[in-house]
Amino acid sequence: MKIKVLVIDDSALIRSVLREIINSQPDMEVVGVAPDPIVAREMIRQLNPDVLTLDVEMPKMDGLDFLEKLMRLRPMPVVMVSSLTEKGSEITMRALELGAVDFVSKPKMSIQSGMFEYADLIAEKIRTAAKARIRAKVSAQAGEVSRAPMPSLGAYASSEKLIIIGASTGGTEAIKEFLMQMPPDCPGILIVQHMPEGFTRSFAQRLDTLCAISVKESAGGERVLPGHAYLAPGHSHLLLVRSGANYMTQLDKSPPVNRHRPSVDVLFRSAAQNAGKNAVGVILTGMGKDGAVGMLEMKEAGAHNFAQDEETCVVYGMPREAVIVGGVHEVGALNDLPKMVLDFVAARGTRAVRV
Repeated sequence: MKIKVLVIDDSALIRSVLREIINSQPDMEVVGVAPDPIVAREMIRQLNPDVLTLDVEMPKMDGLDFLEKLMRLRPMPVVMVSSLTEKGSEITMRALELGAVDFVSKPKMSIQSGMFEYADLIAEKIRTAAKARIRAKVSAQAGEVSRAPMPSLGAYASSEKLIIIGASTGGTEAIKEFLMQMPPDCPGILIVQHMPEGFTRSFAQRLDTLCAISVKESAGGERVLPGHAYLAPGHSHLLLVRSGANYMTQLDKSPPVNRHRPSVDVLFRSAAQNAGKNAVGVILTGMGKDGAVGMLEMKEAGAHNFAQDEETCVVYGMPREAVIVGGVHEVGALNDLPKMVLDFVAARGTRAVRV
């Protein structure tokens, strides 16, 4: 059975292009198009689509207002169609907080030709969204539900330990939940989240305002410090390297790995090579297998690795692949992972390992 898609966009051109792209795929079809959320509400009731594509900025009703109501009253998979502007990226971050599964950005140049170049990406996002685990959102404003950080590590804090995180679809919220529980003296953290250039900076800035730790988009060449998290920029791989006694960040523009730049495998592999047993790996929700082989290399180098469980993943792809190849020591629910990781760091890895 084909995936039924409802396209919501105020641009007739975008509606037409998306319809053509989606209908050209053998496993999906556009069952309706709407110029605004007001029209879309009735079409959702009539057509019962599997996935929505939703423009971020629209007249009559703001896309975010519509999304908030939709995820509270009739939760369903939504892929946002976002503009590559600073405002567009900030709105997109908010949309992900409200429950959108993923987003695709509109091309900057010729929209029609550019969208067709994005055809495979759009189709992949819709397929992933159709399989995603969607939960109803409570009426409280997303992002304002604070989770207190864990107690300080105190005497157990070690500047040698590092937390290395990889995520993809659903990862923006998972990373936020994880980092909001980190105390100010937690180990230095390096993160790869699959996200295009222009959006990673907004994501890092958003996290920095919510967390007890400092979060920034990595510029490369930073000394990795406790209580700081460094997010790979959308244009480069992020690597962990050593400079004397210090851990440092390094950016690399070599070709994509597993179709991604930044790639989780690249980060994990660099942690295996340069941190060994001082690294703690964490793989979170995401489609595909990026990070699985790198996590196994981390394990073989002496690192201790954690994976998010299927129940709390939006898409149980990357964690499952890491478990299958044997790279994971412990699996836990998203809410439990921060404490599990910090407990391990505090115990300096002396407790029994659960496989």
